[in-house]
Amino acid sequence: MAKKKKTRRIRTKRKSALRKRKKGRYVAKPTDTRLRRLLVPTPKGVREVAIRGSAEASRLGKYWAAVQKYLQTGDDSALLRFKGRTFTDARGNRHLFPTDLKQLDRQASAGVLSFESMYAGGGR
Repeated sequence: MAKKKKTRRIRTKRKSALRKRKKGRYVAKPTDTRLRRLLVPTPKGVREVAIRGSAEASRLGKYWAAVQKYLQTGDDSALLRFKGRTFTDARGNRHLFPTDLKQLDRQASAGVLSFESMYAGGGR
């Protein structure tokens, strides 16, 4: 009977994506590359997209805030800032921010565009 070869696992310490400021407050490092799964409205419904980095996730968050402002008040000025702009997913593919007001209205009336729907997995 042959002996089984022992495999060694190499553990690597993962660096934190946060840093502590002098006043004790934690903020994201500018080079944060953590993977986040966020949802984006498309003509076929809301789709999950993997995003890398806090900067890109923040841009998508500002987009969702503009969508919510439009749906609650009818003011599309914040949403128009995203017209023709893109965001990059974790694979490096560029996607246009959806700004078609008819499409957003249709999805909102179907209940797809609630604020809670911004995060994939329902708050996991």
